[in-house]
Amino acid sequence: MSIRLALLGPPGVGKGTYSSILSKELRIPHLSTGELLRREISMKTELGREVESYVSRGLLVPDKIVNDIVAKRLCASDCANGFILDGYPRTLPQAVFLEEHFPLDKVVLLQASLETIIERICGRLYCPNCGETYHVSWKPPKRDNICDKCGAKLTRRTDDSPEVIKRRYEEYLATVSPVVDFYKKLGKLVPFRAEGDSQILAYSLLRELSSSRTEILVEK
Repeated sequence: MSIRLALLGPPGVGKGTYSSILSKELRIPHLSTGELLRREISMKTELGREVESYVSRGLLVPDKIVNDIVAKRLCASDCANGFILDGYPRTLPQAVFLEEHFPLDKVVLLQASLETIIERICGRLYCPNCGETYHVSWKPPKRDNICDKCGAKLTRRTDDSPEVIKRRYEEYLATVSPVVDFYKKLGKLVPFRAEGDSQILAYSLLRELSSSRTEILVEK
């Protein structure tokens, strides 16, 4: 199925998990804005140097630079039949730019309560050696606090505390509101309750999107 998607949602809602499953099932690339920015930095491109100048000072990367990096990736041949954006657009100028140059078919708004987000994030574990992630309830390692893949000791992120999570959640809602309204007016917004197991719910979302895509093709 050829489709252009973006997944919106607060930190910890499971955008990465949903995107990965949808990418595999739909056979279209999953593009994480964070990974695209880090790639440009590691490659020491002109855009990468600009990104690093902001990131190193703890500043947000300007919309124009983010737009340029995303546009560069979306022009690649593997995006010709569709793509899934994870972490973009985050602001109204980014959404307007995307609609003008790479209009989306659907924008999924993954919704979960603050309590659910806190439970998910506070239970996260990650491997500092290979980057593998776990969860104490939903994806525990076979041995307590030991990575299944490389045997390194697992740890928690220092900012995975209820206070920090609450602040980030509120900041996200304030920032994303204009983007949600923008796509709602265009008739492209798909609200989706993401309170349960992402590994299971991703397939429910896939069925919903498949039905929506059929309607789009009929309308066209």
